[in-house]
Amino acid sequence: MNTEPSDGTKPAAWGHPAVVLATCFWIGRVRPAPGTWGSAAALPIIAALSFAQIPFFLELQLWVTVCCIAIPVCTIATQQLGGKKDPSSIVLDEFSAMPFVLFVVPPQERTWLIMLLAFLLFRLFDVTKPPPCRQLENLPAGLGIMADDWAAAGFAACTLFVIKALMHSYG
Repeated sequence: MNTEPSDGTKPAAWGHPAVVLATCFWIGRVRPAPGTWGSAAALPIIAALSFAQIPFFLELQLWVTVCCIAIPVCTIATQQLGGKKDPSSIVLDEFSAMPFVLFVVPPQERTWLIMLLAFLLFRLFDVTKPPPCRQLENLPAGLGIMADDWAAAGFAACTLFVIKALMHSYG
């Protein structure tokens, strides 16, 4: 009986610290749509930080730090998982990019409806990968894994900003 996973990875790879982090404690193994689950995993943390109303600079610093750490973590995890360019089980990129969408909304205005809209917009742009998102995937290793999600978050944030502005001007 073959006990290796069908994706070709060695069972021991799933216990590697970089793999554990890059899969957000194995959330990336949830099917279907692991990227969606990785993005959703960020929502309770975003909600808690919004509720705490920490200063914008500290919130930004936290997520930029997470993203900077994620680059080498994703590089190592990719190697551990067999070297495929961007394994779908790595969801730290979605998890750490999702909060950037909501930086265009003050913490006190981050209702569940706004957070759901931000989530849906981020997933739309992450899945469709409009230029330059797709091209950013070609950057080396973990940087390529992360960069396309940052761009998708930028598109989603701009769209959310416009939607919020239209809501305020017509509301």
